[in-house]
Amino acid sequence: MGTFHHVNTIVGLQTALSHVTPPRTIGFVPTMGALHRGHQSLIERARQDCDVVVVSIFVNPLQFAPHEDLERYPRSLTADLQLCRDLGVDIVFTPSGHELYPHGLDGLTTVDPPRELTTGLCGRSRPGHFRGVATVVLKLLHIIQPDRAYFGQKDAQQLAIIRRCVADLNLDVEIIACPIVRDSDGLALSSRNQYLSERERATALALSQALQLATQAFRNGCVTAAILRQQVTSHLQQFPDLRLDYAELVHPDTLVPLEQVDTVGLLAIAAWVGNTRLIDNCLLDRRLGILAIDGPAGAGKSTVTRQAAHALGLQYLDTGAMYRAATWWCLQHHIDLTDEVAVVEAVAQCRIRLDSRDPNQPSQVWLNDQDITAAIRSLEVTQRVSQVAALPGVRRLMVQQQRQMGAQGGVAAEGRDIGTHVFPEAGVKIFLTASSQERAKRRWQELQEQGQREITYEDLLQQMIERDTADQQRAYAPFRKAADAIEVCTDNLSIADVTSKIVHLYRRRYPQP
Repeated sequence: MGTFHHVNTIVGLQTALSHVTPPRTIGFVPTMGALHRGHQSLIERARQDCDVVVVSIFVNPLQFAPHEDLERYPRSLTADLQLCRDLGVDIVFTPSGHELYPHGLDGLTTVDPPRELTTGLCGRSRPGHFRGVATVVLKLLHIIQPDRAYFGQKDAQQLAIIRRCVADLNLDVEIIACPIVRDSDGLALSSRNQYLSERERATALALSQALQLATQAFRNGCVTAAILRQQVTSHLQQFPDLRLDYAELVHPDTLVPLEQVDTVGLLAIAAWVGNTRLIDNCLLDRRLGILAIDGPAGAGKSTVTRQAAHALGLQYLDTGAMYRAATWWCLQHHIDLTDEVAVVEAVAQCRIRLDSRDPNQPSQVWLNDQDITAAIRSLEVTQRVSQVAALPGVRRLMVQQQRQMGAQGGVAAEGRDIGTHVFPEAGVKIFLTASSQERAKRRWQELQEQGQREITYEDLLQQMIERDTADQQRAYAPFRKAADAIEVCTDNLSIADVTSKIVHLYRRRYPQP
């Protein structure tokens, strides 16, 4: 937006947001102020991903019990506003309690998340807390209507609850989890760390130390919950000034207690150090990492990703083939591709299955159990796929299927928004690129080899440039390089060279046992 706005009212906030013109994306970071480097990491991620960044600062009374620290919760508005300015935040929203709850808290309509998410972990000692969290967060999401909202992994139970509420209530926002930020000594950053004396802070380090011990045991092959918890409790028992609230292993999405880690588990701790309650956690993940390869059309993504997947033992997730399948389906059913509603309704009927075991052959594609592997490579599909893929509704439907395919990890996926949108948590992100001329040349030669000589190189180059522009300007998940992606230019490189480089980067991130 270019102008920094600090607003206190909902009407002021919405007036500022009214100047945001589509297809600009809005990122939202909800906070209670007393901003530290953990909050800074959320804001920086939002700044990288989105065109406009909104930060809210509101100490929410609804999530504090009468005996808790509402009145003494740290507040540093002047410093917080300066930090937001320095980080390039566009709008900071600092409402009063009356602004958000004009009729008071008694009789207030609230959001009541599922009991299975709120009664365990922190919910046992803080009844009603997550009702207050869910109510204020969903209220803010409704007011701001961002494309993405950013939350820290440290508040893992809150993260799971917000994700579930957003899904259950069909809110059109993507919830992004960001890693825990720690001080150099390992202590997870928290606004409440300000309460700790020097001696208490030294004791508080036991939490991260206990998690490190359990993580090392997990890496050495221990997956049993009882043993992992014992690693934590045995260490914490050495600190008489620390009072453990819980140490539990649960599924990070459902919060269901686990007896062992089959795929992924959340090892969570809460403890009192003096009068300060602290939480910490770590993810224990047995899944193979995700390899995400993005880049413009014709950069060689499909071939390279297929070869890398084969070399690494990953499942190749050919997202381009999925969009081609959706386009073919619409063409077969004579859908007017300018009628977005009709296209989305048609694509909603597509159930796509892929088989990419042979790295030297195109992916086999089934749509509703019909083999359409050859059909989706036609010139007509090639010429129309960008039009279909640019539709936000189509992309939402395809992303849903892609995320389901990658839910257990161990996939290599390619496309134009894999690392930024589909799998933002991917462990290895590659951005393949090449000049427009080189990409058009490769595609033209491919069509020539297939006997499709109806289109000239010049026409193909123009289509390539137009497609790049359309992908970059689309409203939903626009094409861009992920901030943490490694760029690889494929001009003058062989497929083997590029593949070898990607395999090396993946194995450096995920060493073989």
